[in-house]
Parts: sequence; C-alpha cells; structure tokens
Amino acid sequence: MDFEGYCVKCRAKVQVKAGTVKVSENGRKMVQGVCPTCGTKVTRFLPNK
Repeated sequence: MDFEGYCVKCRAKVQVKAGTVKVSENGRKMVQGVCPTCGTKVTRFLPNK
C-alpha cells in the first residue's frame, strides 16, 4: 500500500511504497513502511471507518 507519511528523522512528508497494514497494541489500524531517503520506519494511523 502506497501512502504519504511524516518522517521524523528527515522532518518532511515522504511518499512510502509497499507499506503494510497492521493493528497497534490498542486496536487502531495503521500503515507502516520505510522512508525512501533515510530508511527509518514511518507510521501513519488510519481512520476508524
């Protein structure tokens, strides 16, 4: 899944490719991927609907 997320290390919004949908410990859906610039893990929470 492709998504746009905020990389904390680069301090910029980045376009992440091949992200995976996961469920956090408190039950919220999120997408995780890798920043194409620095390789840091980027996470974005999805809406509940």
